[in-house]
Amino acid sequence: MKYDMDDLLSEERELVFPYFNENTAWSIGSWLHATAITENLPVTIDITLAGRRLFHAALPGTAADNDAWIERKIRMVGRTGHSSLYTGVHLKKIGKTVEEAMLLPESEYAPHGGCFPIIIKNTGPVGTITVSGLPQLDDHRLAVRAIRYFLQNGE
Repeated sequence: MKYDMDDLLSEERELVFPYFNENTAWSIGSWLHATAITENLPVTIDITLAGRRLFHAALPGTAADNDAWIERKIRMVGRTGHSSLYTGVHLKKIGKTVEEAMLLPESEYAPHGGCFPIIIKNTGPVGTITVSGLPQLDDHRLAVRAIRYFLQNGE
């Protein structure tokens, strides 16, 4: 599936949590970890709430570079309030780099898929769920799958 800006905004409107706490992070992170092991995915997983890292795991096949990508994706979501993929699609549509459009160094901000905002109903974005290690669309899809699974099945 190719994503356009409307698809990505629709996901953000749909994937809203009634609440989010340490147990929520553990449930989602554990699901991501188990899924990555089952599907043999070389990913690093990160869940951060209000600047506090609640879950982090690196699976075989990942490297320190994945942690650096996660930090850059988190900064992008923190700056825009949108998924890192949304920002990347937007920048591609307008034909600009993150540096040209937002005066942000790409060495610090990554407009690439894999980081999705934790959005709480009646509050807005409060944190991030990030996957790094796959092609950017697959990183994004895996994070979205985890959020959908949690919202449909609970803790």
